[in-house]
Amino acid sequence: MLKFYNSILLLLCAIFIISCGFIDLRPIGISLEMSDEIVVLKNDVQMFAPFLTSPVSDNKEYFLTDMYTPVILKFDTQMIKNDTETNLQINSDLGSVQGDKHWNENDLYFTPISGWTAGIRYTLSFLGTIRSVDGREMRVEHFISFFAINKNNQPLLVSYSPSNGASINTNNVVMEFNFSESMERYSVETALSLDGIGNKNFEWLDDDKSLKVIIDKPISPWLYYRWSLKESAKSKDGIPLIKTYNGYFTTDLDKTLPHVTNVYPVLYSDGSWYPTGADIETGLQQGQGIAVSFNKAMGENVIRSLRFEPSLTGRTELLSDNSIVFIFTRNPESEISHTLIVSGETKDSEGFKIGTDYQITFVPDIPFLKINSILFNDSTIVENFDSVNSAIPITVDKALGKLWLSIRFSLPFNNEEKKNAPLKITINPFFPKTLPPVAVESVNWISNDRLYIRWEGFSPDDENISNYYILTIPGGKNGVISDTGIFIKQDITLYLEAVK
Repeated sequence: MLKFYNSILLLLCAIFIISCGFIDLRPIGISLEMSDEIVVLKNDVQMFAPFLTSPVSDNKEYFLTDMYTPVILKFDTQMIKNDTETNLQINSDLGSVQGDKHWNENDLYFTPISGWTAGIRYTLSFLGTIRSVDGREMRVEHFISFFAINKNNQPLLVSYSPSNGASINTNNVVMEFNFSESMERYSVETALSLDGIGNKNFEWLDDDKSLKVIIDKPISPWLYYRWSLKESAKSKDGIPLIKTYNGYFTTDLDKTLPHVTNVYPVLYSDGSWYPTGADIETGLQQGQGIAVSFNKAMGENVIRSLRFEPSLTGRTELLSDNSIVFIFTRNPESEISHTLIVSGETKDSEGFKIGTDYQITFVPDIPFLKINSILFNDSTIVENFDSVNSAIPITVDKALGKLWLSIRFSLPFNNEEKKNAPLKITINPFFPKTLPPVAVESVNWISNDRLYIRWEGFSPDDENISNYYILTIPGGKNGVISDTGIFIKQDITLYLEAVK
């Protein structure tokens, strides 16, 4: 009977074994290859519960020699790939590392897409439940630290200027950044952003531990300027900054607005311009310029700040850092009121604008060109033309029919105007209409202000009728003009009676 029960028990065990299959309790063997080193990842396996394995952490730090050296997980059996890949993560202070995962037989390769960064501590975590193709499961929990390329110190931004929130001027701005390590220049220059600032120059000092950023042009006043130095800036060892740095400064150190303090006539002498002491409203004289002074040093656009209504020709030059002078190409017209305008867009050296146009009206104290006297045939002289109310008798030889004029002007003439003036002065027959025309025989400038002209073809009067001629010296802009551009106010017309 006992034998019968033993047989039944053996039969039941056989049926159980056949129905359930063989239970494989062997742990999955794992190793990690870091460059030339192999780390064996061990697990204490409990016989009936392999998924409750106790994690074993390796405190050693490992080192990858190249930026694209792969991390390799090696298994002693074929694994279910997707599940295994999901459990592998690599992180650093910069965040999760994106990498390419691929298999070579039973080995899982992890290669960073952007390469490893030098000097950064990475942590590999292999955490979760892994499964082999043959049906085994194992709970893993491993954390391995490693570095790539080198383990040198991460660079720090030790100091910078202007300091955060500092008030500065807008001219000659120089920013300075000081680092704890020698830096790779290009990475720093491209990682540095300066909002609202255009052209700038970089100057490296102290074995590339100090960077000066020189701003080419004045920046705008009363603004916040922000800067950022991204962590992509690297040391010469290829190690990035420990973090991104940010800062700002304001251009509000100078709070004084510019304005015009004076406008006055100036006289050029011995290579310099000197105030005449007269006021601009009525004191501007021939050959003088107009100076404009401001309450502070001005910017370069002050040269283009002046205009006149009506327009006047000339150029503007700097007198000093806070004053300019307008130099006339030709003298303003006499008795014409002009308005000098300083543009409201004019800026001082800090970039502050005047704000509104400054205006001042003036009438130049510049006399018209005058004729002091006219001498006819060395005998008759006329000086006060306003008092001439009748024809001027001039003696003409009937046989020669010649007339000499000597005209004395109030201002000198240059060579060009000496040529033009005689061509504008005319004598024409007036009465009777049958008189033949007269012509210029010769012209001679006795001095810079004295013109001598000889005419021919005059006819003296006879017993029954008088012969009259008109002498015209034209005025206005198209008339006779001196070398300083000053003209006669209006035409001078004299009637001449030719007598024997």
